[in-house]
Amino acid sequence: MDLEGIRERLLQDSLEAFLVSKGENIRYLSGFTGSSAFILVGHGTSFFITDPRYEEQASQEVSSGFDLVVLRPGERLSDFIKAKGWTSLAVEDSLSLAQYHALQEGLEGKVTLKVWKGVVEMMRRVKEPWEVEEIKGAVALAQDAYYSVGEMVRPGTVERDLALELEFTMRRRGAEGVAFPFIVASGPRSAMPHGEASERVMEEGDLVVLDFGAKWKGYHSDMTRTFVLGFWKDWAREIYRVVLEAQEAALEAIRPGVMARDVDAVARGIIEEAGYGEYFGHGLGHGVGLEIHEAPALAPTSRDVLEVGVVFTVEPGIYIPGKGGVRIEDLVYLGDHGPELLTDLPKEVMD
Repeated sequence: MDLEGIRERLLQDSLEAFLVSKGENIRYLSGFTGSSAFILVGHGTSFFITDPRYEEQASQEVSSGFDLVVLRPGERLSDFIKAKGWTSLAVEDSLSLAQYHALQEGLEGKVTLKVWKGVVEMMRRVKEPWEVEEIKGAVALAQDAYYSVGEMVRPGTVERDLALELEFTMRRRGAEGVAFPFIVASGPRSAMPHGEASERVMEEGDLVVLDFGAKWKGYHSDMTRTFVLGFWKDWAREIYRVVLEAQEAALEAIRPGVMARDVDAVARGIIEEAGYGEYFGHGLGHGVGLEIHEAPALAPTSRDVLEVGVVFTVEPGIYIPGKGGVRIEDLVYLGDHGPELLTDLPKEVMD
């Protein structure tokens, strides 16, 4: 919990309080896992606000340092804020337009609103050691499930059946849920970077892209492997080799203080030099934590610097429309001495 960082920002912007509304940010600051809450941080005050459905849960989960406020039916958040006598308030950009207007209307023009973007997200960017352990737990759940269902990656398997079995296995072993809708894309569909599992039946000679992850104690994992079913086609072998080379070079380029876009450029340069630049249309990676996509971003336009403590993916790919594609993705923790792979699934092709 880093409320002092928020208070410093309030001083910088000459504001009196900050309303946190995004679920992941509320969980990060307070430990609350429910779905209906706000946090209000002022100078020297901090309130955790929920409704009667979550009163008992909040009393058990919310960390010390917050005054618990339960809004009963008919009581409004705007009335609570007005009662504090504040004249200025920062709100997160995660508020919907309808929520923003309702709050503005309830405050009756007595409180000036300013929208903040990414304030808590920047605090979440560098992971505490205990957060890295939770991410490792999510990795272990996903990888264990993968090994249990790996034999299903074969001709005759329906993509959706593989995705469902992988999800069921994770959940049976304790996962809170999936990190995202699994990508199981075979044959020509493997050229779709976000090809969620379909009714397609895998066939001999197919490339199969399997992108999956688990959610554990609020934290996510994310990994991708690409397989060939039965035999290599020359073009498929070639792009797999290029993608693997690009990933390995990018991993070697990672160190504290390097620009994220420079790591992207290393992988992208190898793919472009091999003649496949037009078929790599996404960024090299993204941060992972309480959200499956968060800072830092590894992309050509990114301004992020890779710091000690960040966790992110490295996932180059080549996708040739009408033929197929390859992506290889690992989850990386950047420590004092360089990158540590949190995922360790084999990168050989399953024959």
